[in-house]
Amino acid sequence: MAVPASSFRSLRVNQVTGAIISSAMRVHSILGPGLLESVYQGCLHHELRKRDFQVASQVGLPVVYDGEKIELGYRIDLVVENLVVVEVKSVEAIHPVHQAQLLSYMRLSGIGVGLLINFYVTHLRDGIKRMVDGKNWEK
Repeated sequence: MAVPASSFRSLRVNQVTGAIISSAMRVHSILGPGLLESVYQGCLHHELRKRDFQVASQVGLPVVYDGEKIELGYRIDLVVENLVVVEVKSVEAIHPVHQAQLLSYMRLSGIGVGLLINFYVTHLRDGIKRMVDGKNWEK
């Protein structure tokens, strides 16, 4: 019996998000809260590369408007395996605007799964939000 390709993709996405979360927890346990976002992003990038994941940092994201690509300076913090967008924060609280930002990055990039990771918390498990764009996440 053949397993649909979308099932393999779902499994792969879940494995990648699990590895990202595990790596983020390692970074957080070593550094603790209170540093700049760029520090956590760089260390998370390093941890994921050590695990042999393909990771792109500060990925430019143009906006397509009226059929034309317009570079407006948007940057995705990390893209892992071209499957997951990671937005790194170090803020007192995650607000709806942070979730909207991640969802916009996911839609503009065509990547259907994203992680919003806030390193400012005492326990990192309280700072992780996984988001799925219902339209594209298994594509």
